[in-house]
Amino acid sequence: MHIDVILHPAEIATLLPARNLSTTTCVVFDVLRATSSMITALAHGATEIHPVRTIEEAHALKVRMPSAMLGGERQGDIIPGFEVGNSPLEYRERVRGRQIITTTTNGTIALRACESAQRVLVGAVLNIAAVANVLRQTWPDRLLIVCAGTFSDFALEDAVAAGLLIGYLGAESLSDSAHAALAVTRLYAEPLSALRASRNGHVLMGTGRQADVEWCAQLSLYNIVGEMQSAVVRPLTP
Repeated sequence: MHIDVILHPAEIATLLPARNLSTTTCVVFDVLRATSSMITALAHGATEIHPVRTIEEAHALKVRMPSAMLGGERQGDIIPGFEVGNSPLEYRERVRGRQIITTTTNGTIALRACESAQRVLVGAVLNIAAVANVLRQTWPDRLLIVCAGTFSDFALEDAVAAGLLIGYLGAESLSDSAHAALAVTRLYAEPLSALRASRNGHVLMGTGRQADVEWCAQLSLYNIVGEMQSAVVRPLTP
């Protein structure tokens, strides 16, 4: 398995669309907080999640799926008129048996940018071991780990998650960016210290959302992985 990592949102916007992903498995991380919320929702019984790029797309899809829950954020806050925001703690209740339409600043953009890939998995610190187990079962020739980032900036927490996954897999063929992610991860004793040190972690804690940071830092809490097919994420239990 050759592992490459996209560390910066600019690569998602400019380089990823030009890549041939037809033989590549992608794992997308937006640890604080989109993919952590998705994994939490799936673990609590959500049947499927529809990541969309814009608020307008979300409303249009809601017309076709009136029973679906609208969730997402802009600038970290719940979108007016939506049922839930982007806190994983919100996705532990009222989601069983529900479809969720979600749009976030970075995470849903990153997921949809990978939709031409052979396979797309949703990853978080919460399910690192489960993601690794799925990848061990198939051992794809090419693995691309996509770090969603924060707005247009690198996000420490996503790079740490990428490094954690690489450490679990122990693959021998790594790109320079994969080596970099692995090296960053080794700077921190455990995920919570990395998430607290990150820009996103500081912002969330500064707005009273420390519980979100602590939740998202739980290592392999869930044995569940989201797999996106035809722009819909459904639970895949390893």
